[in-house]
Amino acid sequence: MAHIALYFGSFNPIHTGHLIIAESILLQKEIDKVWFIVSPQNPFKKSQGLLNETSRFFLTQLAVENNEHFGASNIEFSLPKPNYTIDTLTYLKEKHPTHTFSLLMGGDNLEHFEKWKNYETILENYKIYVYKRPDASNQNLLNHPNIIILDVPMIEISSTLIRSRIQNKESIRYIVPDMVREEIEKSGFYK
Repeated sequence: MAHIALYFGSFNPIHTGHLIIAESILLQKEIDKVWFIVSPQNPFKKSQGLLNETSRFFLTQLAVENNEHFGASNIEFSLPKPNYTIDTLTYLKEKHPTHTFSLLMGGDNLEHFEKWKNYETILENYKIYVYKRPDASNQNLLNHPNIIILDVPMIEISSTLIRSRIQNKESIRYIVPDMVREEIEKSGFYK
């Protein structure tokens, strides 16, 4: 039995900031592992500039493979689209009945959380670990007993910045893990 924090995202591409956030949640002693759930398409985001899901999953696998507490999952690739978090949670609970699951999300996601499908069910049945994002908060939910605010380093890295640097032929060294950078360069992703 393990307590797994589920970190959903497009990871387009995964970067050092994601990994630092995931490592930070492991300081919560009840969390055993973090699974990076690569989303095929976020219902709230445009797909423009989105690398294909298989490549994003492969980059995520490369990023987490040397950390025994991290895992990459493409579970949503086989679920009906559009993907909704509640459906993924239900599926994972059925597939792994001995595990406990929690969510890991940024404050920007919490801001729109009340628009999520069956958000009340998620809120009542799962702990939600929230890392702060600049200018993002949802005062309605901050006092809920299942919302835990994490104190993690604020790192100004975004996947958008990485894609822009690649297109401008600028270095992404240290912004993404070396193996991810090497694969992006070798495969010509985001050019």
